[in-house]
Amino acid sequence: MLTWRGMNIEYSPATQAASPTLNPARAEVSAWRILLLLNYFRCLIPFVLGSLFLLLKPAPVGALNPSLFVVGLIGYELFALLSFAGIKRQWPGAQTQALTQLLADILAVSLLAFCSGGIASGLGALLILPVTAINLIIKRRLGLLVAATATLALLFQQGLTILNGTGDAGELTATAMLGALMFILSISASYAFQRMLDSEALVKQREVDIANLAELNEFIVQHLRESILVVDEQDRVRLINESAAQLLKEGPVATHTLLGEISPRLLYLLDIWRRQEIDAHTMTASLVSANGGTLIQPHFVALANKSPGPTLIFLEDTSIVAERVQQSKLAALGRLSASIAHEVRNPVGAMSHAAQLLQESPNLSAPDLRLSSIITSNAERVSTIINNILQLSRRETTHAQSLSLNGWVEEFSHQFEQSFQLSVDQLHVERPGYPVTVKVDASHLHQIVSNLCENALKYGQSSSGKWLEIRYGRISNTNRPYLEIADRGAGIDPEQAIRIFEPFFTAGDGGTGLGLFIARELTHCNRAVLIYEPRHGGGSIFRIVFSDPLRWEE
Repeated sequence: MLTWRGMNIEYSPATQAASPTLNPARAEVSAWRILLLLNYFRCLIPFVLGSLFLLLKPAPVGALNPSLFVVGLIGYELFALLSFAGIKRQWPGAQTQALTQLLADILAVSLLAFCSGGIASGLGALLILPVTAINLIIKRRLGLLVAATATLALLFQQGLTILNGTGDAGELTATAMLGALMFILSISASYAFQRMLDSEALVKQREVDIANLAELNEFIVQHLRESILVVDEQDRVRLINESAAQLLKEGPVATHTLLGEISPRLLYLLDIWRRQEIDAHTMTASLVSANGGTLIQPHFVALANKSPGPTLIFLEDTSIVAERVQQSKLAALGRLSASIAHEVRNPVGAMSHAAQLLQESPNLSAPDLRLSSIITSNAERVSTIINNILQLSRRETTHAQSLSLNGWVEEFSHQFEQSFQLSVDQLHVERPGYPVTVKVDASHLHQIVSNLCENALKYGQSSSGKWLEIRYGRISNTNRPYLEIADRGAGIDPEQAIRIFEPFFTAGDGGTGLGLFIARELTHCNRAVLIYEPRHGGGSIFRIVFSDPLRWEE
């Protein structure tokens, strides 16, 4: 027995052997079964022969010595009945009982045949079944000895019959033929039974192998990082692994569950794919996970030629792909920023310095002063853009640590109020009644939240006087921690909302267009998600959804 990751897998050398052997315990069970069936046959012989002796006149059996014939029948029946006790208790052993009972059969049948006129009575044939059956239990050489013993016993009783004057010497040939038949059947039964045992052992081992493979296959499927499920032609789930169940239902999914009960959107996409309205290779339709935090791209593979038929569905978490793209983007951005720092920053600094010197000239007219101020302000804008890009590309590796949002938010809000001289009504913190812990780089979190709060102050002022709200806690259905920055401003136009995280996108307010882009990049570095959504009643909400600190992978 091998154990792998808590899974017990049976292993036997029979899986490697060409001729596996049956378990000795199982062979013992088969031997006792054969002995029991043979003993039923043994009990039936005296009853049938006694009926023929009593009911038919002249009697076809026992006519030469009726009294000895009756004694033989009674003794044989008593022995058969007593044999049931030994078989039931399984004592002595199966081979010992088999040899003992066969010797009794040889003696009884030889005696009954002698009393009935020898081999001509046909009673010698009663030894064929016991001799053949015993060869299924005992060893092959011992079986041949038993067949020889039965043959000699029949020849001996036939010789006595001839000497008694009730038999013919020509009947010795028939007796010898009967003995030869028992030899042939003994050898055949021994080989056939061994082949049967080998076949049964092979079948049992293959059952173990198949069970092991099925268990191993189930283990692999359930623990795949890829999310997969299989649905049949009735759109019932036949197989689904843990990853797919978490994405679609956030919990276990029973087999034979209708796909529409788990994800109506996925069923709709499957139906479209089956009707070939969307090419499988170019299909870009997607669905949202059960927790609302992941975008899923399904891929369908037909498992049969008929349509509709069983379908294998791969669920691709687009956040993983986005993370890989993000890494490539940041690498390219790092190379670009180095070039910008070398090629652009120094000339911009020179222009800004020259404009400042020009403004100090006493002979400069008012229009020239205005033009020089334009040069200075735009040079500062370009310098700010360069600094933001360098800050993003040159940041150090994320140093995640366990952080209590309760204490962090209190400290941040206090510092922010002092920095921007805010009153109590202009900044409101909504606190949950339980501790919230996240795993994040504290410097990155400070930069993200500062950027979002400054945007809220700049664009989210309301007539009610309350400009900024900070909320944090845990999402109810996923238990993932979150932090929200909300305002009551005019909000963001829906057409612009889909582009607010793009680099250099601005609403024409003179900003650099890198603040939200940098904030989102920093959240991705900390395995978090930055989401924008319009606020009911007016305003905006920027929500940071952190990864579960209990499932953070180092």
